[in-house]
Amino acid sequence: MQTLTRAGLTEKLYSQVGLSRSESAALLEEVIGKIVHTLENKETVKISGFGTFSVRRKGSRIGRNPKTGKEVVIEPRLVLAFRPSQMLKQRINKTMNRKSSIKAK
Repeated sequence: MQTLTRAGLTEKLYSQVGLSRSESAALLEEVIGKIVHTLENKETVKISGFGTFSVRRKGSRIGRNPKTGKEVVIEPRLVLAFRPSQMLKQRINKTMNRKSSIKAK
């Protein structure tokens, strides 16, 4: 498996959309910047057919230090959550089913 990076996304934009490499990089940075800014404002980002990013508040809780076993208070914090769309889930499962049937042969 290969990890998709910013450079890889920029290259895809360059080759498939026809923008220059610098325009592709600027467009990608602009899109990522808008997503980050929206999440920083604790708003939801929904990308149709892909999924929804949201910021959730986690309350305070008691945890354990794994080295010492001592109980510690974990302070309340904000966490980023992603919920994939049904369409994305179906495509992932379809891909998994296809790969497992190829291995079975």
